[in-house]
Amino acid sequence: MESNKQKKNIKKKMTDAERIKENSNYLRGTITDDLKNEITNGFTGDNFSLIRFHGMYQQDDRDLRIERHEQKLEPRYAMMLRCRLPGGVIQAKKWLKISNFADKYTLYKTIRLTNRQTFQFHGILKKNLKRVHQMLHEIGLDALGTANDVNRNVLCTSNPLESLIHKEAYEWAQKISNFLLPRTKAYAEIWLDQKKIFTTDHEPILGRTYLPRKFKTTVVVPPYNDVDLYANDMNFIAITKKNKIIGFNVLIGGGLSFIHGNKNTWPFLAQELGYISVKNTLLVAEAIVTTQRDWGNRTDRSNAKTRYTINNFGLDVFKKEIEKRANIYFEPIRDYNFISRGDRFGWKKDIYDNWNLTLFVNNGRICDDNHNLFKSGLFEIAKIHEGNFRITSNQNIIISEISQYNKHIIDNIVQSYKLLNQTSNLRKNSMACVSFPTCPLAMAEAERVLSFFVTQLENIMLKYHVDQEKIVFRISGCPNNCGRSLLAEIGLIGKSLGRYNLYIGGNQIGSRIPKIYQENITEKEIFIHLDNLIQCWSKERNIKEDFGDFVIRKNFVNEIINPISDFWN
Repeated sequence: MESNKQKKNIKKKMTDAERIKENSNYLRGTITDDLKNEITNGFTGDNFSLIRFHGMYQQDDRDLRIERHEQKLEPRYAMMLRCRLPGGVIQAKKWLKISNFADKYTLYKTIRLTNRQTFQFHGILKKNLKRVHQMLHEIGLDALGTANDVNRNVLCTSNPLESLIHKEAYEWAQKISNFLLPRTKAYAEIWLDQKKIFTTDHEPILGRTYLPRKFKTTVVVPPYNDVDLYANDMNFIAITKKNKIIGFNVLIGGGLSFIHGNKNTWPFLAQELGYISVKNTLLVAEAIVTTQRDWGNRTDRSNAKTRYTINNFGLDVFKKEIEKRANIYFEPIRDYNFISRGDRFGWKKDIYDNWNLTLFVNNGRICDDNHNLFKSGLFEIAKIHEGNFRITSNQNIIISEISQYNKHIIDNIVQSYKLLNQTSNLRKNSMACVSFPTCPLAMAEAERVLSFFVTQLENIMLKYHVDQEKIVFRISGCPNNCGRSLLAEIGLIGKSLGRYNLYIGGNQIGSRIPKIYQENITEKEIFIHLDNLIQCWSKERNIKEDFGDFVIRKNFVNEIINPISDFWN
């Protein structure tokens, strides 16, 4: 039976995004026609949005906009493509083709590791789009469902071969990802040139108009929260017995985006629903997704994500609907605890007596430049490595399942290409979104200034003798928060070019949203404030007290208990 809120939603005018999905013929649109159009390098009309369901965003180089406009040229359009890679695992041999594609067919010749535990190509011209999808298909990968209003790439706690539990969790990440994929044949028809089958398309889980907004899922093995689970819509925390997963604690409704000045938008941490046995995992996943599908706001996209749906209906009502659809009852949450969310760098042994090597990747950018040959080094490793590469949610990479025999060979490559340089704890725990020049939503720089900001902070920490300590520091170019700044101890969110909002007070394990400390300030002002805060922390902190905990205890900011009321006040 429909609630009053659902009836009101039906009466309101649907957003244009809903019209696009409704009229898309299950995500086909007229993408094929646009691919034949050589007049423009971009996609037109609804196709601009529809290609996102196929894992791509149309972008242009914002550094060149004015110049090209003056030359009466269209913007330099190119596509960003994001691979679907649940759990972040890819065979080393497949990396060779990915690296070669970046060299031959992208404008930037780089590969970017994302904090969604996958990789992206930036700068693919429209004429090369089929080539990239077909290359991925040849090595058993795809880009389906990595963008727009579907379940995105499913995250999983890194080092899945560290224990049998991690291996099982990774397998669940794969199962959930495959289970929630779009069923339309549009992807195969358009990009892989498969013949259209004259049957009726059907989306049993996502529905004809798919989800109201993007949806993010994680599988987590305590005590490591390296996937930032509290920022995701649906989370499965592994509960184990005798080295086997027996069930999951389920948390829902996390998300960090908001709109500057719009107090009807706010970040929120994922909330506990309860415990389920492992056999009910897919049933519960389907129930959560379909409830959000049916109850989510389709008349206001700023109020359409899962956390707003839960707020509109109430967590208890949402929970009962999930139980009804899955035909289960949640048990009380089982005990769990997190101690860290950073990656464990260097050489580590796995359960099979093989070696894993975790490498720090600055900004997640795999490239060769004047400072490093990281891309070439990984390519050389991939040529001889018989195991996998594993991308972490912190934008780093693990060379995993290295035999004792190959350890010496790979270590020589690592040393030769200087892939294992000494890096401060601050830098290891820093992150930024892509932002300029390719992101159309960017308000301020992020990736391109991250190294500068970290260096300045390192100097401040050195000055006050806390340079060996760890602070989680992140920059996002806009309030969409792709850099997850609102789970950092120090977070910057772009307001305009050269200006940011400064947030402080998150914690080390990622279970607390920081509070705004200064609004719309310059880079110079940021460092003045951080110098003062770090000086106070160095002198007045309790033993082993983290920076985020300190600034709350000393009332530099108030702790956010309920983001709906506390975030804006």
